[in-house]
Amino acid sequence: MNDAVNIPELLQDDKQDWCESIDYILNAFGEDGVREILRGVQDHVLSRGVILGEATLNTPYVNTIPTARQALFPGDVEIEKRIENIIRWNAMCMVLKAQDAGTGVGGHIATYTSAATMLEVGFNHFFRARSENYGGDTVLVQPHAAPGVYARAFLEGRLSEQILNNFRRELSDGGGLPSYPHPRSLPDFWQMPNASMGLSTPSAIYQARFAKYLENRGLKTDNGEKIWCFIGDGEADEPEVLGTVNIAARENLDNLILVVNCNLQRLDGPVRGNGKVIQELERSFRGADWNVIKVIWGSGWDGLLAGDQEGHLRRRMEECVDGDYQYFSILPGDVQREHWVENNPALRAMMNSLTDDEVKTIKRGGQDPKKIYAAFDQASKSRGKPTVILVKTVKGDGMGVAAQGRNTAHQKKNLDSEERLLCARNYGIPLSDEQAKRADFYLPPQDSPEMKYLQARREALQGYLPSRLVDCPRLEAPSLDDLAEFLKGTGNREVSTTMVTVRIMSRLLKHKSLGKYIVPIVPDEARTFGMDGLFAQAGIYSPHGQNYTPVDRESLTYYRESKDGQILQEGICEAGAIASFMAAGSAYAVHGLPMIPFYIFYSMFGFQRVGDMIWACGDMMCKGFLLGGTAGRTTLNGEGLQHQDGHSHILASTVPNMKSYDPAFGFELAFIIRDGIRRMYSLNENIFYYLTVYNENHAMPAMPETDNLEQGIIQGGYCFKRSTSNGEQIHLLSSGSIMQQALAAAEKLESLGFAASIWSITSFTELSREAEACERWNRLHPEAEAKESHVQRLFGKESGVFVAATDYMKALPNLIAKWMPAPYVVLGTDGYGLSEARPELRRYFEVSSEYIVHASLTSLYKRGEISLPRLNELTVELNIEADKADPAQR
Repeated sequence: MNDAVNIPELLQDDKQDWCESIDYILNAFGEDGVREILRGVQDHVLSRGVILGEATLNTPYVNTIPTARQALFPGDVEIEKRIENIIRWNAMCMVLKAQDAGTGVGGHIATYTSAATMLEVGFNHFFRARSENYGGDTVLVQPHAAPGVYARAFLEGRLSEQILNNFRRELSDGGGLPSYPHPRSLPDFWQMPNASMGLSTPSAIYQARFAKYLENRGLKTDNGEKIWCFIGDGEADEPEVLGTVNIAARENLDNLILVVNCNLQRLDGPVRGNGKVIQELERSFRGADWNVIKVIWGSGWDGLLAGDQEGHLRRRMEECVDGDYQYFSILPGDVQREHWVENNPALRAMMNSLTDDEVKTIKRGGQDPKKIYAAFDQASKSRGKPTVILVKTVKGDGMGVAAQGRNTAHQKKNLDSEERLLCARNYGIPLSDEQAKRADFYLPPQDSPEMKYLQARREALQGYLPSRLVDCPRLEAPSLDDLAEFLKGTGNREVSTTMVTVRIMSRLLKHKSLGKYIVPIVPDEARTFGMDGLFAQAGIYSPHGQNYTPVDRESLTYYRESKDGQILQEGICEAGAIASFMAAGSAYAVHGLPMIPFYIFYSMFGFQRVGDMIWACGDMMCKGFLLGGTAGRTTLNGEGLQHQDGHSHILASTVPNMKSYDPAFGFELAFIIRDGIRRMYSLNENIFYYLTVYNENHAMPAMPETDNLEQGIIQGGYCFKRSTSNGEQIHLLSSGSIMQQALAAAEKLESLGFAASIWSITSFTELSREAEACERWNRLHPEAEAKESHVQRLFGKESGVFVAATDYMKALPNLIAKWMPAPYVVLGTDGYGLSEARPELRRYFEVSSEYIVHASLTSLYKRGEISLPRLNELTVELNIEADKADPAQR
């Protein structure tokens, strides 16, 4: 066909006929009828080989909810706007006062100003607090919008003016406020941490999923509670956001509402200057089978769009990119009009129906409470799918020409005196000029219409949000009788500490009072960790049950999915699994249920991949057990440097409220898990645990007859085996799988006539922390009797040489070096991993029994207790390579 032929014009009549037919079907058969016809037509077109290259997942760049179908706004628009403006002003003043104080603590204004209207609609009409028959909604706001939430709580009487004066000054007299939502800093206020970009979305998704999990297991009643999560459009570029949305639709999380504040700006410039981020996100979420509601245009556009019979305005809206819209938002009305019309007479006629001021003040959907209410109302009534609401706003809305809509808005942390005065007047704040320039807070009288309205709305919604209430029953830890089989050892039968852990989990799942609260979590390695035996016992959670016959149905470890399954099997998604751990570990506060998560993962793929999320678990005061499986740099033979972990304990030591242990024996695991349950669920301590477990089989010894054994295990170390020899004293410290190398080394040393004692160091980290705490106390109380740490009590009266060997970097045993008697020699696995067998790996990293023996002998030689010829003779016998390259340097 000739390129000059205008196909759209030739088909104009046919298009009209099709549209009339669609209207007939809509009137006769409703929306389902239209969908059925269009699906059939599309299938036919595809069957003829016609490729639909356009973005079929996109709807036009207008509001999803037509004006005629939007829910009526039930509130008082004018009074709600006055309340919103007061909150905007006070939120701004919090940041300005911090600037005026010269402390340099910073703060952000522009994000909240763009989100203010949508948050106020939520607080006034949708966000329901916990009540007798309602578990309460969870609301995650954008981190930079925190000042607005604080400012609202100030009006509600929940936060004092003094505290607002100390924004970002938590150590101030009288208290202060953290920068972002941190439950640890405000444990009665913030519900979930929301400071690291991208983490709020998976956190919200898996909170919603865990709520469904509890409902399907009969532990919680579905009363319609919602998880509301607010993020920015730029934040959606984080892989954790779009990377986790599929599970929300797959599991029908209709209790989840994600609101994306599309103010079109990142921290430095436009999110998609040459495109449309709303359309891009719509494709992603519609493709993932979410309900998508777009709130793009405010009510001021309704008349123009209704009169746009030929589609000129809609086409122009489609043509403009976000960079254009950002530019439009700062232009005066007459100039903005020219950019809209672009020599189109029909558009000029339409736009000329508005004055310049009307063109300038016409709002985006995110600044229109009626449009937002309609979207929230529809989302809250959605069933069967999660909903995302894409709300178009202006960053820095209301901050004046110096900031509103500009690329510098995010960094605008201060306003000069005239800008402050202008904002106060625009917001209608009844302060004097001097008060406005000082950025004084404004609190209306308690009997004012604004305050009465605000309190009445929250009363209707059962109370204040955000609010974190902890009302959870305590659990008794399992008794020693419950764990007796793990204390007596395995005799000659060889098992790994991983298998002991799985056996403990299996026993706890059957426990009369604890069983229903145990939550096993695994990404996609249950069979690797020997957990497949739990499939049949506990079932894998699936909201749809198991609608197929598993291929291994005749096996005792067949893959059993169940609607009331207890295991959360997350697929290949460490971020999702740790988000499930967060949801389960915080259930004591969110749902009032003492859930006990056991999340087992490749130790290399824990902290290294999701350390930020683990830190957020600490912020949220989660409880439970993280289990680093196939741990150590030399234990996982054959895998290589991407799988072999020699540093997770170093990373774990950076999380203040995490207790880290590297047990070597089954009875140690039993004592640690038992004490962990006691401390977290009986004593309600806000701690959680990291335990490393191994895939190397060996005979598990029985619990030794040692004084204060359990206390020593929990504190971090004890003497496992005291030598009875009269030879020179050698003390071998070890943990985890390398304990077997230490035992072999001790046997060799004993055969040479030395006295080699074995010390099991279950936690170098806990020993170090307690020693640091004692040292600090002694420093601050020089007049008092000095406290002695556990590591000093263990080794202070011992003589001889001391050698520590672990499957981790030398930095781990060096944590206690300054409290150890000299000489103290440390062996570890610094450097990258290698694909090799265990014996060769351990010789390569110099943590094998031979190297432990050699380090002991070298220390004895330096003390003058053996001769150099004797050392050289034994070095040759041990096949020690003195001149090989350092593994840490390779």
